[in-house]
Amino acid sequence: MNKINSTHPQHDSSSIKILIVDDEPDIIELLELTLARMGMDVASAQSIDAAKTQLKSQHFQLCLTDMRLPDGEGLDLVKHVNQYYTDLPIAVITAYGSTENAVAALKAGAFDYLSKPVGLKDLRDLVKSALSIPAPEQSLSTQRTLLGNSLPMHQLRATIDKLARSQAAVYINGESGSGKELAARMIHEKSTRHTQPFIAVNCGAIPENLMESEFFGYKKGAFTGADKDHDGFFLMAQGGTLFLDEVADLPLAMQVKLLRVIQEKQVRRVGDTQEKGIDVRIISATHKKLSQCVESGQFRQDLYYRLNVIELGMPALREMREDIPVIAEKIIAKLCREASRPPCQLRNEAIELLMYYDYPGNVRELENILERTLALCSDIEIGRKELQMPEKFKAPIKTETSKIEIPPPPLLVEEGLPLQDFLDKLEKDSIERALEQNRYNRTKAAKVLGITVRSLRYRMERLGLNS
Repeated sequence: MNKINSTHPQHDSSSIKILIVDDEPDIIELLELTLARMGMDVASAQSIDAAKTQLKSQHFQLCLTDMRLPDGEGLDLVKHVNQYYTDLPIAVITAYGSTENAVAALKAGAFDYLSKPVGLKDLRDLVKSALSIPAPEQSLSTQRTLLGNSLPMHQLRATIDKLARSQAAVYINGESGSGKELAARMIHEKSTRHTQPFIAVNCGAIPENLMESEFFGYKKGAFTGADKDHDGFFLMAQGGTLFLDEVADLPLAMQVKLLRVIQEKQVRRVGDTQEKGIDVRIISATHKKLSQCVESGQFRQDLYYRLNVIELGMPALREMREDIPVIAEKIIAKLCREASRPPCQLRNEAIELLMYYDYPGNVRELENILERTLALCSDIEIGRKELQMPEKFKAPIKTETSKIEIPPPPLLVEEGLPLQDFLDKLEKDSIERALEQNRYNRTKAAKVLGITVRSLRYRMERLGLNS
């Protein structure tokens, strides 16, 4: 069965339809009255089968479902919606204190959750957030993106798109320099919080005695030097996203305080007598194995489960060597603009050498290599000899009749082929493989490639693949 992709019209109250799935008439009536007062059209169903019938017959902007239904679990409906109605946000209603069910729903693809008894303010906030999810074409307009056509990169971008449609806490795991903060910013910019602040914090760079005041803020006069009120990171990120980089470096005492703030959604500034409510999505990251830190007693297990609702793994650059040419080209162009110098170009032999190296520092190390190269080379074209590779790197010997043997899975640049032609060949090969694997179903191929069907059609036309 093909997936059903809804469109994103500009919402006005008269066009908004919400589906409520619950087997308790009192709950349905309460939700219907509240949403009707907001000017919305409401339909209801008391079972999963009835909900599926409604979904087939009408177009909805939001679905609210109870976790326990007569003919199954709410999680089953969450999975069904995510499989066949990819643009429909679905939220679950859980019993009070049922954190495990809420986490399971978020991992299954739920947009968010509400706890019983349902608070009317929480309901209104959830509806507002769900209706402000950016359309796919809006998401594509963001300037930040992870470059590359390799399978790991396609899978990563597709996962980021899914995470952007959720409110769940995300833990990003990856080596240093692999782009963890960029991935976090992409999740934020594609989410309902894209108009609100994105606050990035390096947890390892804050002195321990300043952590509480920096995270939670302080009142004027709270301590020596506090000459004015100060909002900490949580209040600065209100309504948006707080990115905790190198979260494993937090001391245990601070972990306890952080856990309480996340659980209670309340923060008290140092020297203040009142707590303030916060609405912040937490994205955390570290190059360490957080699970190993829990086992060794360096990280609290309860905080780990709060932060690691969904884990996103960042691939190392050596795992997607075929992306190095396009990433290097982008970096070279950026560095040339910043240095106000004419655009430079990497020769094929230089690209081959870059693809051979393992990059323990990942993309950040690739950028450092190219920055050193441009600083010491004034030529417009950069060859193998001009590249400033690390001293410990042993370059492979290349003879007149041989090419560099690059470890798998890289692709060699063909001799005499201009860089753009080489990149077009990579793109063409990737599209052809995706089409063959999916029996030339363009919708499925586009999903594998992590692009829209419209983008796939455009690329096929440009590369002469329509025949």
